[in-house]
Amino acid sequence: MNAVVGALAPDFELQDQHGTPVKLSGFRGRRVVLVFYPLAFTNVCNSELSALQDFATDAQILTVSVDSVFTHRAWADQEGYTFPLLSDFWPHGQVARAYGVFDEAKGLAQRGTFIIDGDGVIRWSIVNPIGTARDVADYAKALAEIS
Repeated sequence: MNAVVGALAPDFELQDQHGTPVKLSGFRGRRVVLVFYPLAFTNVCNSELSALQDFATDAQILTVSVDSVFTHRAWADQEGYTFPLLSDFWPHGQVARAYGVFDEAKGLAQRGTFIIDGDGVIRWSIVNPIGTARDVADYAKALAEIS
């Protein structure tokens, strides 16, 4: 797995909820909070992404799941999410695999978060089991420590 703290973040290009291609390396010069989640329209994922929507940060938030672009669009419209919800639908889970957070048995991503600096280097990460929510306050603390 290449997605470890201190390593260059694996680059990728995925479509957001509007079908627009988003490339991680396109955010060089900015910090990125990359958040993998299992599935849209689920309670824990909804609470986590709602907390991200209210999270005041200058970092770019990117979220990724194996859901389709169409599912992401419906969910973003319903919940008012304004950050990119990226579809790792096909090849199924390829980006989650590159980051070491794909659960092969369940066919979806674990709750992995990676903070990437402006040079594209992973500076902080956490991976929680599918049923265990993350705390956005941890992201704020990690971002404060990363220039």
